[in-house]
Amino acid sequence: MSLSTSKEAGRPTRRGARPAPVKTAGPRPRSRKPAFTVRRGLAIAGFMAPAVLFVTVFTYYPMISGSQMAFRNWNLNDLTDTSWVGIRNFQAIFRDPVFYTVLDNTLIWVVASLVPQLVIGFAIALWLRRRFRFRGLYQALVFFPWAISGFLIGILFRWMFNSEFGVVNDLLSKAGLIDEPVPWLAEPKTAMAAVVIANIWYGVTFFAIMILAALQSIPDELYEAAELDGAGKVRTLFQVTIPYIRATLALTVLLRVIWIFNFPDIIFGMTGGGPSNETHIVTTWMITITQQGDYGKASALGLVVVALLMVFSVFYLMATREKKGARS
Repeated sequence: MSLSTSKEAGRPTRRGARPAPVKTAGPRPRSRKPAFTVRRGLAIAGFMAPAVLFVTVFTYYPMISGSQMAFRNWNLNDLTDTSWVGIRNFQAIFRDPVFYTVLDNTLIWVVASLVPQLVIGFAIALWLRRRFRFRGLYQALVFFPWAISGFLIGILFRWMFNSEFGVVNDLLSKAGLIDEPVPWLAEPKTAMAAVVIANIWYGVTFFAIMILAALQSIPDELYEAAELDGAGKVRTLFQVTIPYIRATLALTVLLRVIWIFNFPDIIFGMTGGGPSNETHIVTTWMITITQQGDYGKASALGLVVVALLMVFSVFYLMATREKKGARS
């Protein structure tokens, strides 16, 4: 058996044997983080101070101030008596029959707006994920409504649903679907349908933006593997696409529920809560009470809204976590 000399070690080794490893310098020492000093802490605090001050003055102070109004007799019609009344404002809300009508309207408003927004927004996002000519232009057109004020959208749809010269009645009449103009905003059932349609058109964009961003993060290899397995479009949608973006969908639905619940702009622009309080939701009714000068009752209703949303958010998050754990 022949021997060869290793250049590194300077000693003979068998031919074909692996030479001795060359010793190299050890890993470079990591750069040490600058030590935290009082001067550095003061600098960080100085940079954060404007943001903290802004949030405190314009968010937390109004929140606390408005919350304490809920327990006082705070009415602009008589500011001579702002005494502490405890839960009297809350009792006035729960004893008011309008409150329960408003709750029913709010439930209809949220559910009837959310489901079509999710379905249509998902379909648009799937379409925009594909590569085709002028895709950027179509994305801009789809996302454009989100840049418009909700109150302006309400005014626009109020003219569209006008019973005398609105474009909706004109199109339905030309299509032969109606014989006489429909008073959309004057009848309770049609008025709620009209504001829901306007909100669906306005909110589809939000789902399209969020879902499209999530779809673009899905690796193409997953779709290629599903195609090799013979999975069709429907099976790929429910076994690849939706499971991969489930977390985004859950968060988007939660954010949208909270947003719709607290979104009075379109209703105020179209009906103002009428006719006969049939399109009032909780937030529009709260604004109406504020306009009447009863700040105590309006603040109490605001706290009720916060409590309802917190309870819903907790149960929703618990439900989504349980489903996720069950699948794993």
